[in-house]
Amino acid sequence: MKAKVLVVAEDFRQDQYVLKPLVTALVEAAVGPGAVVEVCKNPLLGGVSEALKPDRIRAIVAKYQAMVHLILIIVDRDGEEGRRARLDFVEREASPTGKCVLIADLAWQEVEVWVLAGMTDLPKGWRWKEIRAERDPKERFFSPYAAQRGLSQSPYEGRDTLAREAARSYKRVRDLCEEVAALEARVRDRLLSPPAAR
Repeated sequence: MKAKVLVVAEDFRQDQYVLKPLVTALVEAAVGPGAVVEVCKNPLLGGVSEALKPDRIRAIVAKYQAMVHLILIIVDRDGEEGRRARLDFVEREASPTGKCVLIADLAWQEVEVWVLAGMTDLPKGWRWKEIRAERDPKERFFSPYAAQRGLSQSPYEGRDTLAREAARSYKRVRDLCEEVAALEARVRDRLLSPPAAR
């Protein structure tokens, strides 16, 4: 299946450089090669609180559902315990009509952790459990790693370069980030099951 996917990020301005290559790898692992993945840029949600409003997501669904197979909302968990339940609510409240599917999910704790999962040259002394447990891994781990790679002054602070590299190691990302594996399974199930079975 050549899936057409619209990714809705809490703020696409930086997240698009992480999400487009990694979601492309995820969708292709789930349903086969040839996925067309675009990040929603209209509207700019500008933050997680906007991405968790059913009315905002309903408007996006209404605008794009005829053009894509899947609308995928991805936000950071940011250590917030209730965020999963809120995403489930948004998914129910903004559910599309027709053949399009809406999935709302989260990165633990930020999407930059998915990038780090794809790297094989993380500094000695860094422990994966610490990276996963850190509430602010972007500041504590991703930014120092990008600096070590000489990318902190590059466009998007290295996200574009590093995320494309991580996407080439997608299996490693999936193995280290259980939410990525679970999301891949959801995408496979929702896109490959007949509409009547959903």
